[in-house]
Amino acid sequence: MNPSDALERPIRLTARDVTLYYGVKQALFGISIDIHDRAVTSFIGPSGCGKSTFLRCINCMNNIIECARVAGTIKLDGDDIYDPNLDVVELWARIGMVFQKPNPFPKSIYKNVAYGPKIHGIARSKTNLDKIVVSSLRKASLLEEVKNRLNEPDIGLSSGQQQRLCIASAIAVGPEVILMDEPCSALDPIATAVIEELIDELRENYTIVIVIHSIQQAARVS
Repeated sequence: MNPSDALERPIRLTARDVTLYYGVKQALFGISIDIHDRAVTSFIGPSGCGKSTFLRCINCMNNIIECARVAGTIKLDGDDIYDPNLDVVELWARIGMVFQKPNPFPKSIYKNVAYGPKIHGIARSKTNLDKIVVSSLRKASLLEEVKNRLNEPDIGLSSGQQQRLCIASAIAVGPEVILMDEPCSALDPIATAVIEELIDELRENYTIVIVIHSIQQAARVS
C-alpha cells in the first residue's frame, strides 16, 4: 500500500494535545495525531523519547500507574477513551496490545488464545471457542506449526512462535486496533521477517500502531 492510500482511509484514532506526567515529571508534550483505519502507523525515535509511553496512552494502560496523569483527548471512533464512564475492560477488547518481549501465560497453546474470549464472554459454546482459537492462530500464521499440540504447554515454542501466539491471543477478542511495542526487538532476523510479513497481512483487517527502533523496519511495515 502506498502512504497516500493509507491517508485516504477513514480516521480510526485521534489524539489532541496529549500530555503525560509521572508525578511532577512531564514525559509527553502536547501530542496530536490522526491514525487511519486498516493501515500501519509507526512511531520511531531515540530511546526514552516517549514512544512506548504514548502507545500505552492509547489503551489507558498508564492508568494502572499510580503517579501517572494524562491530559488532552484520545478518541476511538469519536469516543473519548478517557471518559470516566467508559468500561476499560471493554476498551482493552477493542484495542489489543502486543509487548516487546513475548509474554504468553504458562498454559497450553489453546488456553492462551481462549483466555480472552472466555473472560470477555465472546464464546457462546465450546464449539464456538474452538473456532475462535483456530481462526486466531491461522490469522497469526501459527496454526500449521502448532495444530497437533494445541493442548501442550507453550514452553516448547521459539521466541518468534511465542510472539505470534501473543498476536493470536490479541486477535481472539476481536479488536479494532492492535498496538505493538517493538514486537521484533527480541527476535532473530528470520523470526523478525515472519512477524513483518504477518503485520502486512493483518493490516487488511486491523488498524495497527507500532513502536519501532529501526528506520528500515518502519519503512518495510508502514
